[in-house]
Amino acid sequence: MRKITILFIFILSSYSITTNAQQSVAREWNEVLLDAIRLDFARPTVHARNLFHTSMVMYDAWAVFDSQAETIFLGKSYGGFYTPFNGITPPADVNVARHQIISFAMFRLLEHRFANSPGGNTTTQSFIDLMTSYGYDKNFTSTDYSTGDYRALGNYLASQMIAFGLQDNSNEQNGYVNQYYTPENEPMIMIPGMYSDTNDMLQPNKWQPLAFDTFIDQSGNVYPQNTPPFLSPEWGKVTPFCLKNEDLEILNDGFNSYVYNNPGPPVYIQNSNEDGIDDPFKWNFALVASWSSHLDPNDNTMIDISPGALGNFDIQNYPQTFAEYQAFYDFTDGGDASSGHTLNPYTGLPYTPQLVKRADYARVLAEFWADGPSSETPPGHWFTILNHVSDHPLTVKKIGGQGPTLSNLEWDVKSYLILGGAVHDCAINAWGIKGYYDFVRPVSAIRYMAGKGQSSDIGLPSYDPHGLPLIPGRIELIEVGDPLAGTGDENVGKIKIYAWRGPDFINDPSTDDAGVDWILGTHWWPYQRPTFVSPPFAGYLSGHSTFSRAAAEVMTMLTGDEFFPGGMGTFDIEQNNFLVFEQGPSQNMTLQWATYRDASDQTSLSRIWGGIHPPIDDIRGRIIGDKIGKESFNLALNYFNGTLSIGDEEQIASTKLYPVPFKNEFNITSDYNGLLTVELYSIDGKQVISNAISKNSRTVSVNTQTVSPGFYIVKLRDEANDIVMIKKIVKN
Repeated sequence: MRKITILFIFILSSYSITTNAQQSVAREWNEVLLDAIRLDFARPTVHARNLFHTSMVMYDAWAVFDSQAETIFLGKSYGGFYTPFNGITPPADVNVARHQIISFAMFRLLEHRFANSPGGNTTTQSFIDLMTSYGYDKNFTSTDYSTGDYRALGNYLASQMIAFGLQDNSNEQNGYVNQYYTPENEPMIMIPGMYSDTNDMLQPNKWQPLAFDTFIDQSGNVYPQNTPPFLSPEWGKVTPFCLKNEDLEILNDGFNSYVYNNPGPPVYIQNSNEDGIDDPFKWNFALVASWSSHLDPNDNTMIDISPGALGNFDIQNYPQTFAEYQAFYDFTDGGDASSGHTLNPYTGLPYTPQLVKRADYARVLAEFWADGPSSETPPGHWFTILNHVSDHPLTVKKIGGQGPTLSNLEWDVKSYLILGGAVHDCAINAWGIKGYYDFVRPVSAIRYMAGKGQSSDIGLPSYDPHGLPLIPGRIELIEVGDPLAGTGDENVGKIKIYAWRGPDFINDPSTDDAGVDWILGTHWWPYQRPTFVSPPFAGYLSGHSTFSRAAAEVMTMLTGDEFFPGGMGTFDIEQNNFLVFEQGPSQNMTLQWATYRDASDQTSLSRIWGGIHPPIDDIRGRIIGDKIGKESFNLALNYFNGTLSIGDEEQIASTKLYPVPFKNEFNITSDYNGLLTVELYSIDGKQVISNAISKNSRTVSVNTQTVSPGFYIVKLRDEANDIVMIKKIVKN
């Protein structure tokens, strides 16, 4: 249980610079929600949805009294669900009204969503305690806001969100259970000491359920089933925030899968004609096995984990081809092709090197980003990072780093909406892909191939086209005299892997570590708890990579800076007081990230060292997450600026605005037959330029030399002063 202590120390210490009196009501409700998630089953899809729906409720409670912003839910049709709203008497004190609406809406919604949580009693009491601290009567249940009672409006808003959630295709009313999906492989038994010489999957490219003596999820909850089912394979149909219909395909492989931003299939196993390492499938999973060899605290290999050595890789250069994947990931020594940052832009100085054991770094990453016991799940983890950044004394609360400084409440409701929308849509996108492609996890693929033999040389023992490739020092054949040969040489000719030895070698996690040595390939374990082993859903594509990259883009665009405040984010790790299922790390260290994207990329690598994902799951998730993060930010801006009804696409035929991004000017070319006026607004709605475009001048240049770098909104108006085009642009 040491990880629980460390995790909550992080949360409390990170936020100690801001007292409760200084925090907004939205922040306080977000914190009790995160605590509720930590006590619930570890369901990333469900909790991404909870984080988004609560963010929508809190944003609408703020926006209903703002002169510019548009509500999302109140008085609108959202995802085909209409929420009537007849308006309410303007409050004498808008802050008091917003506080009441948010509190009653959040209390009712959270009470409903966590009613059946395994930590339900504790969770419900935390909701009641917060209401009591405000002096509110939790028994006030009226939804009749026509009387001008803002508490009633909060209850009404929650009741509508609850009703919306019962028809948004999540199947919440039936406990989110699967309706159509069935696995194509029989479960593999995952009990320490119980092994089979083979893992005879009927479909080696498909996900395989795992059977446990007792399954304990990543939040530390004992699961009601020993063989947990696939979580949310039909989630692609859930109502999204920013995902676009033009990016949606409805595919059928036994049931209709709603797949946005389809990345195409993963790599499937080939019937190798020797040289099995040339098979992308085998290379991907052999790399996971190879990186498992890095998890030995007795290995004195030292690496620099400072931002001066790691991070700073451009998404434009992410690998696409198999050869590029091979060049990007270091098969033998681990890590990727990033080269780090030359200087800290805040201090102007180089980052100080931090040399640590590679084994400690890899093990810590696998646990830190996995969100082990007491997890708020990956979507919630990024909310804790957002809250930490919001509390940092160097953070200036301006959307995009420009415009007016926002109040704590306005900053929180807007940032929660952007991040909530992003992680919610990442869950929809990633799990739609997971459900359709149904791709295998490393523990199943590696044990399957090891059971088949080797695919490198037909002249050697145990050749099989589906076997593992032989790699000296990492994957080899057992020979006579080998310690693994067995008393009767029964294992001679079988596959052995140089890897983390697994839970069989840990009696007391507070004092033991399994270390690394040669093990039978069919005994290979991910670097995870034996009661968990691997998430109960398909691997392709990585939810961690998708969530984290989207969140990194949100944080970058929200703050107007790709760097953490001060040029570096940190998390301190104490020697022998962090790892959960074995002792470690063997030294103190500090996880460090220069940029939000660096933290995201580290998340992705952690899943390979943890034995959860191969590279093919990773990169495509990062790319989709990048797209979703940007789209969530852009859509949210339309709500903030009250421009959603116009949209952000050109509405005039043949009208073009260029270049984007612009520097000292931008140009507009149009064939529109009429007088136009071009207006430029800062992100906070302040008009900075207004120029008329005559009918005889179809191309005009707008001088922006006096305009500061940042995000702007361009509006074109016709003779009737109606907006006919709106577009967001960026000045570098």
